[in-house]
Amino acid sequence: MKQTTKFVCCECGYNTPKWLGKCPACGNWNTFSEEIEFPVSRYGSSALPQSKHTPKKLKDIESNDAKRTLSGIKELDRVLGGGIVRGSLVLVGGDPGIGKSTLLLQISHKVSQAKTVLYVSGEESAEQIKLRASRLGIESDNLLILPETELDTILASADGCNPEIIIIDSIQTIYKNDISSAPGSVTQVREATHHLMRYAKENDITIFIVGHVTKDGNIAGPRVLEHMVDCVLYFEGERTQSYRILRTVKNRFGSTNEIGVFEMKDSGLAEVKNPSKMLLEGRPENACGSTVVCTLEGTRPILAEVQALCSPTGFGNPRRMTTGIDFNRAVLLTAILEKQLGFPMQNQDVYINVVGGIKIVETATDLAVITAIASNFKNFIIDSKTLIIGEVGLTSEVRTVGFCDQRISEAAKMGFEFCILPAGNAQNYADRKDIKLLPVKNVSEAIRYLKKIEDFRLKESSSGEKK
Repeated sequence: MKQTTKFVCCECGYNTPKWLGKCPACGNWNTFSEEIEFPVSRYGSSALPQSKHTPKKLKDIESNDAKRTLSGIKELDRVLGGGIVRGSLVLVGGDPGIGKSTLLLQISHKVSQAKTVLYVSGEESAEQIKLRASRLGIESDNLLILPETELDTILASADGCNPEIIIIDSIQTIYKNDISSAPGSVTQVREATHHLMRYAKENDITIFIVGHVTKDGNIAGPRVLEHMVDCVLYFEGERTQSYRILRTVKNRFGSTNEIGVFEMKDSGLAEVKNPSKMLLEGRPENACGSTVVCTLEGTRPILAEVQALCSPTGFGNPRRMTTGIDFNRAVLLTAILEKQLGFPMQNQDVYINVVGGIKIVETATDLAVITAIASNFKNFIIDSKTLIIGEVGLTSEVRTVGFCDQRISEAAKMGFEFCILPAGNAQNYADRKDIKLLPVKNVSEAIRYLKKIEDFRLKESSSGEKK
């Protein structure tokens, strides 16, 4: 039968018999690529292959905990939910030069102390990998390097050495001979990932695959790629800064949005065991517009500094600029200050920054952001040992937040003395002695507390002397 062609959107997988400039399914432009469609069955005949598995009753299936292998890197094990799960397929994405290959080479070194690891490189030669390994001080008899891009050859080599872990760097360079598309095309990436997934499940081998990202920061190639794998990790950070964040956005064997923090050094990536201390380093004392909030990244509470700056606008419309928080949320909080508290923000430019390059998406930081703006505008100092938690509604009420106990404990561990939090949360932790809780019902109460923190401290010290 005659071969036909179709055009497939690399973002959502929508296909059409002719090329389109804009995808009607996802709305993206210039995302269609041509593929050859084979009318015959992929197995060569109309008969379906015999399945190796038979249906079982749910009650008859034995449930065992996932078999995990410790990588030797605690930050990575945390992100993966307790270790590397055998038989899983893990996708690692990130900007070029961010440190993906360095991290995977360090993982290979740690795991290869006791198990065999096959490192497949489609972008570098064996000599180039050796140079990087020498710089990182990596040497192991169980670490095998294979510079190859043809999938069948890779799987045949894996059958010969029986590795525990296979690393593919990167999936966009891998191709199958029986597919006419070029390496990196939608068809090649999808089919290569499908075969690797099946190989991992059948042989109980963990496979890490590196995926390139687009200019928008998303994994390049078909969106179905992220649905096929068991775990998706994003390696984030500015190349001009030394800190890197490894974030999980999908994990079938653990929690999502868990993060691991690393610092890039000459000897490779080093773990940062206390991210809160790192993010608060160099924080100015007695500065207006600086607050501290505790955000949850997965199950980990992290303290971060939020800074705000207000200045008279020189244009007809005031500017609003944010780094690290949602822009629309910042505009909303500024409007609450103006409407509900009477702050004349219509002639003020407002700039908000989360120090350290971390991005905060949860609403538990609302109260910290709005009080930072108020502090800078009114020129009052917020005590450096005060944590601020709370979600702010449109009527300026302060609403409860989740996992408040973890946030308060992290602040107490870091030496904070006061915590302004929603009244709905404070009643559950009234018996805490390691930190003074100041419950508030609205933003006005929070601002009044912040102006009187020193009075609270003097009161606490005087009561302690009397005792």
